[in-house]
Amino acid sequence: MQSRSSAARATGRPRSAAADAAILEATRAALVELGWSRLTLGDVAMRAGVAKTTLYRRWAGKNELVVDAVAELFDELELPDSGSLAADIEGVVLQFAAILDRPEAKSGLMAVVAEATRDEALRERVRASIVDRQKRLVLEGRARAQARGELPVEDDPAAAAATVDLIFDMVAGAVVHRTLVSAEPVTEDWARRFAQMLLQGLTNTSPA
Repeated sequence: MQSRSSAARATGRPRSAAADAAILEATRAALVELGWSRLTLGDVAMRAGVAKTTLYRRWAGKNELVVDAVAELFDELELPDSGSLAADIEGVVLQFAAILDRPEAKSGLMAVVAEATRDEALRERVRASIVDRQKRLVLEGRARAQARGELPVEDDPAAAAATVDLIFDMVAGAVVHRTLVSAEPVTEDWARRFAQMLLQGLTNTSPA
Protein backbone atom coordinates (compact mmCIF):
# COMPACT_ATOMS: atom_id res chain seq x y z
CA MET A 1 0.00 0.00 0.00
CA GLN A 2 1.45 3.36 -0.94
CA SER A 3 2.32 5.65 1.94
CA ARG A 4 1.01 9.20 2.17
CA SER A 5 4.55 10.60 1.89
CA SER A 6 5.40 8.58 -1.22
CA ALA A 7 2.12 9.61 -2.83
CA ALA A 8 2.91 13.26 -2.13
CA ARG A 9 6.34 12.88 -3.73
CA ALA A 10 4.81 11.20 -6.79
CA THR A 11 2.29 13.92 -7.41
CA GLY A 12 4.51 16.84 -6.37
CA ARG A 13 3.50 20.12 -4.80
CA PRO A 14 0.85 21.92 -6.84
CA ARG A 15 1.81 25.29 -8.24
CA SER A 16 0.24 28.33 -6.69
CA ALA A 17 -1.49 30.57 -9.23
CA ALA A 18 -1.22 33.47 -6.77
CA ALA A 19 2.54 32.96 -6.44
CA ASP A 20 2.96 32.76 -10.21
CA ALA A 21 1.00 35.99 -10.68
CA ALA A 22 3.02 37.77 -7.99
CA ILE A 23 6.31 36.62 -9.52
CA LEU A 24 5.40 37.74 -13.05
CA GLU A 25 4.14 41.10 -11.79
CA ALA A 26 7.32 41.57 -9.74
CA THR A 27 9.40 40.72 -12.81
CA ARG A 28 7.71 43.41 -14.86
CA ALA A 29 8.15 45.97 -12.09
CA ALA A 30 11.85 45.09 -11.79
CA LEU A 31 12.30 45.45 -15.55
CA VAL A 32 10.88 48.96 -15.47
CA GLU A 33 12.98 50.01 -12.50
CA LEU A 34 16.24 48.13 -13.07
CA GLY A 35 16.37 47.09 -16.72
CA TRP A 36 17.44 43.71 -18.06
CA SER A 37 21.09 43.79 -17.02
CA ARG A 38 20.46 44.63 -13.35
CA LEU A 39 17.43 42.41 -12.86
CA THR A 40 18.14 39.33 -10.74
CA LEU A 41 15.99 36.43 -9.59
CA GLY A 42 16.82 37.36 -6.01
CA ASP A 43 15.35 40.82 -6.51
CA VAL A 44 12.23 39.38 -8.15
CA ALA A 45 11.78 36.88 -5.29
CA MET A 46 12.04 39.64 -2.71
CA ARG A 47 9.50 41.83 -4.53
CA ALA A 48 7.10 38.89 -4.95
CA GLY A 49 7.48 37.77 -1.34
CA VAL A 50 8.58 34.23 -2.25
CA ALA A 51 11.71 32.17 -1.75
CA LYS A 52 14.28 32.21 -4.53
CA THR A 53 13.95 28.43 -4.79
CA THR A 54 10.28 28.97 -5.69
CA LEU A 55 11.38 30.80 -8.85
CA TYR A 56 13.85 28.08 -9.82
CA ARG A 57 11.18 25.40 -9.46
CA ARG A 58 9.13 27.26 -12.06
CA TRP A 59 11.70 28.89 -14.38
CA ALA A 60 15.18 27.74 -15.36
CA GLY A 61 16.57 31.28 -15.39
CA LYS A 62 16.04 34.96 -16.04
CA ASN A 63 15.45 34.58 -19.78
CA GLU A 64 12.50 32.24 -19.36
CA LEU A 65 11.03 34.29 -16.52
CA VAL A 66 11.15 37.60 -18.38
CA VAL A 67 9.65 36.15 -21.57
CA ASP A 68 6.75 34.67 -19.62
CA ALA A 69 6.23 37.97 -17.77
CA VAL A 70 6.02 39.83 -21.08
CA ALA A 71 3.93 37.13 -22.78
CA GLU A 72 1.28 37.41 -20.06
CA LEU A 73 0.66 41.03 -21.03
CA PHE A 74 -0.10 40.14 -24.64
CA ASP A 75 -2.46 37.37 -23.54
CA GLU A 76 -4.80 40.24 -22.60
CA LEU A 77 -5.39 40.92 -26.30
CA GLU A 78 -8.86 40.01 -27.54
CA LEU A 79 -10.19 40.24 -31.06
CA PRO A 80 -13.39 42.28 -31.03
CA ASP A 81 -16.36 41.06 -33.03
CA SER A 82 -17.22 44.42 -34.60
CA GLY A 83 -19.16 43.14 -37.59
CA SER A 84 -16.47 43.68 -40.22
CA LEU A 85 -12.85 42.70 -40.73
CA ALA A 86 -11.76 46.32 -41.00
CA ALA A 87 -13.30 47.20 -37.64
CA ASP A 88 -11.87 44.04 -36.04
CA ILE A 89 -8.37 44.97 -37.24
CA GLU A 90 -8.75 48.53 -35.95
CA GLY A 91 -9.87 47.24 -32.58
CA VAL A 92 -7.01 44.82 -32.05
CA VAL A 93 -4.44 47.35 -33.33
CA LEU A 94 -5.63 49.91 -30.76
CA GLN A 95 -5.53 47.30 -27.99
CA PHE A 96 -2.03 46.23 -28.98
CA ALA A 97 -0.79 49.80 -29.05
CA ALA A 98 -2.32 50.48 -25.62
CA ILE A 99 -0.46 47.50 -24.15
CA LEU A 100 2.82 48.59 -25.75
CA ASP A 101 2.34 52.04 -24.23
CA ARG A 102 2.56 50.56 -20.74
CA PRO A 103 6.07 50.93 -19.23
CA GLU A 104 6.29 47.26 -18.24
CA ALA A 105 5.41 46.09 -21.76
CA LYS A 106 7.71 48.59 -23.43
CA SER A 107 10.68 47.76 -21.18
CA GLY A 108 10.07 44.03 -21.25
CA LEU A 109 9.60 43.62 -24.99
CA MET A 110 12.54 45.82 -25.91
CA ALA A 111 14.74 43.90 -23.45
CA VAL A 112 13.87 40.41 -24.66
CA VAL A 113 14.12 41.39 -28.32
CA ALA A 114 17.56 42.91 -27.76
CA GLU A 115 18.80 39.87 -25.83
CA ALA A 116 17.27 37.45 -28.33
CA THR A 117 19.49 38.82 -31.11
CA ARG A 118 22.40 37.14 -29.29
CA ASP A 119 20.63 34.09 -27.90
CA GLU A 120 19.00 31.54 -30.19
CA ALA A 121 17.28 29.68 -27.33
CA LEU A 122 15.76 32.92 -26.07
CA ARG A 123 14.63 33.79 -29.61
CA GLU A 124 12.85 30.43 -29.85
CA ARG A 125 11.13 31.02 -26.53
CA VAL A 126 9.97 34.47 -27.64
CA ARG A 127 8.61 32.94 -30.83
CA ALA A 128 6.76 30.15 -28.98
CA SER A 129 5.48 32.15 -26.01
CA ILE A 130 4.61 35.45 -27.67
CA VAL A 131 4.56 35.29 -31.48
CA ASP A 132 2.99 31.87 -32.05
CA ARG A 133 0.58 32.31 -29.15
CA GLN A 134 -0.78 35.60 -30.48
CA LYS A 135 -1.29 34.26 -33.98
CA ARG A 136 -4.57 32.99 -32.51
CA LEU A 137 -5.93 36.48 -33.17
CA VAL A 138 -5.14 36.27 -36.88
CA LEU A 139 -6.60 32.77 -37.16
CA GLU A 140 -9.79 33.84 -35.38
CA GLY A 141 -10.21 37.08 -37.35
CA ARG A 142 -9.49 35.44 -40.68
CA ALA A 143 -11.93 32.58 -40.06
CA ARG A 144 -14.60 35.07 -39.02
CA ALA A 145 -14.02 37.19 -42.12
CA GLN A 146 -14.19 34.11 -44.36
CA ALA A 147 -17.50 33.12 -42.75
CA ARG A 148 -18.85 36.60 -43.52
CA GLY A 149 -17.65 36.28 -47.12
CA GLU A 150 -15.15 39.13 -46.73
CA LEU A 151 -12.12 36.97 -47.52
CA PRO A 152 -11.65 33.99 -49.85
CA VAL A 153 -10.99 30.55 -48.36
CA GLU A 154 -7.57 29.13 -49.20
CA ASP A 155 -7.71 25.41 -49.95
CA ASP A 156 -3.93 24.93 -49.72
CA PRO A 157 -2.98 24.53 -46.02
CA ALA A 158 0.60 25.67 -46.67
CA ALA A 159 -0.60 28.83 -48.43
CA ALA A 160 -3.11 29.50 -45.66
CA ALA A 161 -0.40 29.19 -42.99
CA ALA A 162 1.87 31.51 -44.95
CA THR A 163 -0.94 34.07 -45.17
CA VAL A 164 -1.47 33.93 -41.40
CA ASP A 165 2.25 34.49 -40.82
CA LEU A 166 2.30 37.43 -43.21
CA ILE A 167 -0.75 39.10 -41.66
CA PHE A 168 0.73 38.75 -38.18
CA ASP A 169 4.09 40.13 -39.31
CA MET A 170 2.46 43.12 -40.96
CA VAL A 171 0.24 44.02 -37.99
CA ALA A 172 2.81 43.38 -35.25
CA GLY A 173 5.64 44.94 -37.22
CA ALA A 174 3.73 48.10 -38.05
CA VAL A 175 2.44 48.68 -34.52
CA VAL A 176 5.74 47.90 -32.79
CA HIS A 177 7.64 50.15 -35.18
CA ARG A 178 5.12 52.96 -34.80
CA THR A 179 5.06 52.87 -31.00
CA LEU A 180 8.52 51.73 -29.94
CA VAL A 181 10.81 52.79 -32.79
CA SER A 182 9.19 55.93 -34.19
CA ALA A 183 7.62 56.78 -30.80
CA GLU A 184 4.47 57.99 -32.53
CA PRO A 185 0.94 57.46 -31.23
CA VAL A 186 -1.39 54.89 -32.72
CA THR A 187 -4.53 56.98 -33.08
CA GLU A 188 -7.96 55.83 -34.24
CA ASP A 189 -7.29 57.52 -37.59
CA TRP A 190 -3.95 55.74 -37.99
CA ALA A 191 -5.52 52.39 -37.09
CA ARG A 192 -8.33 52.98 -39.59
CA ARG A 193 -5.95 53.86 -42.42
CA PHE A 194 -3.71 50.91 -41.60
CA ALA A 195 -6.69 48.51 -41.64
CA GLN A 196 -7.83 49.84 -45.01
CA MET A 197 -4.39 49.40 -46.51
CA LEU A 198 -4.07 45.87 -45.13
CA LEU A 199 -7.49 44.93 -46.48
CA GLN A 200 -6.57 46.12 -49.96
CA GLY A 201 -3.83 43.49 -50.00
CA LEU A 202 -5.92 40.73 -48.42
CA THR A 203 -8.83 41.14 -50.82
CA ASN A 204 -6.64 41.33 -53.92
CA THR A 205 -6.82 37.80 -55.31
CA SER A 206 -4.80 38.49 -58.46
CA PRO A 207 -1.67 36.33 -58.87
CA ALA A 208 1.62 37.75 -57.60
